[in-house]
Amino acid sequence: MKNIKLISAFCLLLTTLSCSNNQKPAEETAPAQTNPNAERLKIYAPVKLTSDLSHLSENEKKMVALFIEAAKEMDQIFKLQSYGNLDSLLATINDSATRELVKINYCPWDRLNGDSSFVTGIGEKPLGATFYPTNMTKEEFEALKAADKKSLYTVLRRNEKGELYTIPYHVAYKTHVDKAANLLNQAAELSENPQLKHYLKLRAEALLTDNYTNSDIAWLDMKNNNIDIVIGPIENYEDKLFGYKAANEAYVFIKDKEWSKKLERYVSFLPELQASLPVDEKYKKESPGTDSELNAYDVVYYAGDCNAGSKTIAVNLPNDEEIQVKKGTRRSQLKNAMRAKFDKILVPIANTLIAEDQRKHITFDAFFSNTMFHEVAHGLGIKQTINGKGTVREALKDKFSALEEGKADILGLYMETKLYEKGEIKEGEVMDTYVTFLAGIFRSVRFGASSAHGKANMLRFNYFAERGAFSRDAATGTYRVDFDKMKDAMNSLSTLIITLQGNGDYDGVTKLMEEKGNIGTELQKELDKLKQLGIPVDIVFEQGNEVLGL
Repeated sequence: MKNIKLISAFCLLLTTLSCSNNQKPAEETAPAQTNPNAERLKIYAPVKLTSDLSHLSENEKKMVALFIEAAKEMDQIFKLQSYGNLDSLLATINDSATRELVKINYCPWDRLNGDSSFVTGIGEKPLGATFYPTNMTKEEFEALKAADKKSLYTVLRRNEKGELYTIPYHVAYKTHVDKAANLLNQAAELSENPQLKHYLKLRAEALLTDNYTNSDIAWLDMKNNNIDIVIGPIENYEDKLFGYKAANEAYVFIKDKEWSKKLERYVSFLPELQASLPVDEKYKKESPGTDSELNAYDVVYYAGDCNAGSKTIAVNLPNDEEIQVKKGTRRSQLKNAMRAKFDKILVPIANTLIAEDQRKHITFDAFFSNTMFHEVAHGLGIKQTINGKGTVREALKDKFSALEEGKADILGLYMETKLYEKGEIKEGEVMDTYVTFLAGIFRSVRFGASSAHGKANMLRFNYFAERGAFSRDAATGTYRVDFDKMKDAMNSLSTLIITLQGNGDYDGVTKLMEEKGNIGTELQKELDKLKQLGIPVDIVFEQGNEVLGL
């Protein structure tokens, strides 16, 4: 934009000089067109990912540098999974804004705008990304007799005869997994922490074999480490065709032991909260693992899936349902990234859309708590259907992710309410949680309704609106929480979601999302208002070894 303004000023100067020489003035020309991709870039607020590394040993600092190099290999794999040869595409693009958007999205489709294409000549994004041939039908997939076709860690391709076959990830992405595994083994040799050393060796082996169970368990057993890396194929949001395939990503963490200690007491309440869920007994017989952890971290590097489009600020892993039931999970709160989103995005949104007298309830502690208990709530509810349809993930297929995120949203709020009632959460008040939760919907729904999280946000917004959980003042254009109605809506939506999951009701979930998973006209006006005010939608990182001084 700056260059365009300079050019326009120069042209105006030339025209003025011509007139002063008694030459016929040039005819008026149309104003220069705004570059839409340059405008689109403005939705991202830049954030430098740093952390205090002074308490780390020299070996730990060297390990962090190796972790970041390993994470970069996940970047390369995810480019292949999301688009294919992304570097070749970038080489054809001259416009710097468009190139930057491609890098942010890891593809030529805008993840925060319904996966719409922003590169000339590029069609719609394939639902199955590159995990499947783009011309493969669902019927063709179902007819394939391959035991590992639904595996999280295989891609499907066609042979010379046009027949489908599977390739394991460690074969399909061999160059990159080999490099990443080697870097993890190098880091393991430097580790002074036996548990971390053990995990890194097992994770390196897992990348080379696609067998992640042992490394997931070793990761959960690791308790006293100052640094951490989550790496490999993890979430299945990128596969919108079936929801079967995991996409590669990585996070590099510096543990905040002081904040982690504050959180650890909440884990013991999981069985009690599971038993109190507002649903029939047959849907809550499963027991959440009691070895679960809540930890706070500074994140110093994102790579791959988690860095594409909207940035994750909390992680609940591992995703393996059997491990979750037997061992629990670790809920990792990414405090520095969370604080950046709160300051740069949530507070300006609240000052625009929340009733003035309720803005005092917008607090970072409540935002942190909402985010944390969302991740904790993934461990509650039901993993196996009650009617023999297999796991909830298998039964709900491509609808699983959106409903699971909706479950985590609403059960997280349910858990916070119960813990306030028990006196276990002592910071602030429960109204802080509810008002910040509402402001959080406005923040998250701006990611678009095409993502799992976006559909989950729309589900609860529309469900709550129908039940009067909040109201809109037409005169001020602001929203106000009704505490009692919000609590009732929270309980009834919890019941509905867990029941749909337990029944493996694919058609019921499809109908629910079609009815309530979309952005309505009134809400779109509010989102347009936030856009006009220039409030960022998300953040983009300046990160890496140089930023950390390594």
